[in-house]
Amino acid sequence: MLSMGQGTCEVPLELYALNRRRLCDRLKEKNVGDAIVLLQGGEEVPFYDTDVTYNVFRQESYFMWTFGVLDAGCFGAVVIKTGKSLLFVPRLPDSYAVWMGPLLTLDDFKNKYKVDSVYYVDQLADVLKEQNPSSLLTLKGVNTDSGLTAKDAEFDGIDKFTVDKTTLFNEIADLRVIKTDMELEVLKYVTEVSSAAHRVVMRKAKAGMSEYQCESVFLDHCYRVGGCRFVSYTCICGAGANGAVLHYGHAGVPNDKPIKNGDICLFDMGANYYGYAADITCSFPENGKFTADQKMVYEAVLAANLAVFNACKPGVCWVDMHQLSLRTMLEYLKKGGLLVGDVDDMMKAGLGPIFQPHGLGHLIGLDVHDVGGYLPSEPSRPSERGVNKLRMARTLKKGMCLTIEPGCYFIKPLLDEALNDPKLSTFIVKDVLERFRGTGGVRIEDDVYITETGCVNMTKVPRTVQEIEDWMSGKDSDSKYN
Repeated sequence: MLSMGQGTCEVPLELYALNRRRLCDRLKEKNVGDAIVLLQGGEEVPFYDTDVTYNVFRQESYFMWTFGVLDAGCFGAVVIKTGKSLLFVPRLPDSYAVWMGPLLTLDDFKNKYKVDSVYYVDQLADVLKEQNPSSLLTLKGVNTDSGLTAKDAEFDGIDKFTVDKTTLFNEIADLRVIKTDMELEVLKYVTEVSSAAHRVVMRKAKAGMSEYQCESVFLDHCYRVGGCRFVSYTCICGAGANGAVLHYGHAGVPNDKPIKNGDICLFDMGANYYGYAADITCSFPENGKFTADQKMVYEAVLAANLAVFNACKPGVCWVDMHQLSLRTMLEYLKKGGLLVGDVDDMMKAGLGPIFQPHGLGHLIGLDVHDVGGYLPSEPSRPSERGVNKLRMARTLKKGMCLTIEPGCYFIKPLLDEALNDPKLSTFIVKDVLERFRGTGGVRIEDDVYITETGCVNMTKVPRTVQEIEDWMSGKDSDSKYN
């Protein structure tokens, strides 16, 4: 099994064997004959022209899903008819052992990853030829979140085989959407570790600290306590106005603003454990006490989050959930005096995306924005503003894991657009809106999974205004969230 040691999650290698069996069963339905699945794992990427690499190697996600292999430069094959698994590893020189440790034998790799056979990469063509496949199914397709194309396997001698680049991608992507019980246990673990780290950050954050210091607290807890060497994306630690920058924290603005007294902190951070991702956002006042305006906005977003959570179950359309979240939030903003008019008219006019320009949430798994949102067999991306930002438009199914992350932000160009629009401006109480300019925003993001009858929240952080204030004052203990 894969584990970071005492107190951390043990990931059974049977998880990957089961994934291979699921893949074979699915492909047999496609009448692929004597085909073999061939996947190429990830390569270490050099830091420009230097002799170091970008951070520690992380495996390509489809390869990780199928084999659970942590080493770089590998290939993997699965004989569909028999389910036999073949791993191909680099043949390393003896000098490697001087710098990188003892060389593993082929039997060592076989025992480490519980595959049927292990060979060297330079044997790939000959070994596959012995299997006499009718075709090689390689992975090629577009990731609809990034727009980038998955790299299909390439090796010397592949031109001697019949290669099918079209069948595999959609089938394996769709299988990744539905998590097995073993995958779910890993996702629960990484979400619990991330939740605990967020709770620590909430108590540590104080005026005068830099945003990156709060990020550091999160990273320390995830790695030191949870064994999570990686995070799943660049941490977003936005305080005050930076909370309205949806993907704040990138290289140009590296979470470096000092936190001011009374700032709302919007911290979006998630650990990663053996490839499996958490993605949690907490929004809270730095000083532990909500002002009336902060409370109004926070409770509007929380109401949207809970409305979706309570409605999620198999058969529900995710697009409808997005619209439900917007409608709920607008109703609360109207109650709070920020908006006037009929909420139905607000929805028709497109007011929702002014305050929440992103989609409601996304699938989560081996990628933080997990694959399978838009496939040929599923509904295509909607064209309506706001809804077109959804990362999927699927109907919910048991076994899906996804985020619910409504938000309300005060983003200057969007606010100005609404105020200059003859229709949208009629819904906005301008003098009230001016109180919120420059205050940032609120996002509440939970990681959930779909059951036979509803939805379960894996996230364990304070969520109501009272819970946040009690937690930050030290009134509540960790036992409440464990």
